[in-house]
Amino acid sequence: MPGVEGVLYDIDGVLVTSWREIPGAAAAVRRIRAAGLRRAFLTNTTSVTCAQIAARLNAAGIEVDTDEIVTAARLTAAYLRRQHPGARVWVLNHGDVDADLIGVPRDDEHPEVVVLGGAGAEFTHRALSRVVELMLAGIPVVAMQGGTTWATDDGLRIDTGVYLPGLETAGRARITVVGKPSGTGFRTCAELIGSLPANIVMVGDDLYSDILAAQRIGMIGVLVRTGKFRSAVLAGTPRPPDHVVDSVSDLPEVLAGMAGGFA
Repeated sequence: MPGVEGVLYDIDGVLVTSWREIPGAAAAVRRIRAAGLRRAFLTNTTSVTCAQIAARLNAAGIEVDTDEIVTAARLTAAYLRRQHPGARVWVLNHGDVDADLIGVPRDDEHPEVVVLGGAGAEFTHRALSRVVELMLAGIPVVAMQGGTTWATDDGLRIDTGVYLPGLETAGRARITVVGKPSGTGFRTCAELIGSLPANIVMVGDDLYSDILAAQRIGMIGVLVRTGKFRSAVLAGTPRPPDHVVDSVSDLPEVLAGMAGGFA
């Protein structure tokens, strides 16, 4: 196994649930940082900005800097500037992430690109029907992320990825996914960390969007049994995670056991 140079953390369900620290998370993150490993935080959260996420994590005792946070909205803004420069965009999203979409022209009435963010009350029958109409008219659709669920204190909620296959079928077009489980976010974080994917550990609670997606591009996957983890999902996977632990509090010991890890 290659030497570990960096750690890529999912946030919700791994470090916090409903912005409350998962027991032991803060101590584990501090210990890993003190060992000198580089890091980044990749999240499909589309309801709050990078700055707000950093503030909430710090309030929960998990010390991070804003520039270490990579949200699906931040990735999407970069994608739009690169692939659709100057295009007018309609954003259908639960939450205000305008601060992470700076430089993206907005036009809800006559969009040239549709952006789907996180699912919520905004994903009405009428709104989703309009997305299909625009797709049939040739308007491209970009999804900030393709996650199917997210965890709260009182259970799972379905997310944008649940809607994408139906929209593609009805709209007769493919939807570009920028955030997890697309490899785009993982590669961006590898660049931010400054290491090859093979030297980075990805720790997450979603087997498919976090772990298997990261392993596909060569990262080392560590699945935690917190957040949205369900044993039935793990039992049915055709490819296992590299490691499975009870929580992120166990991560320092896992890293210590890897070649090039810390003691």
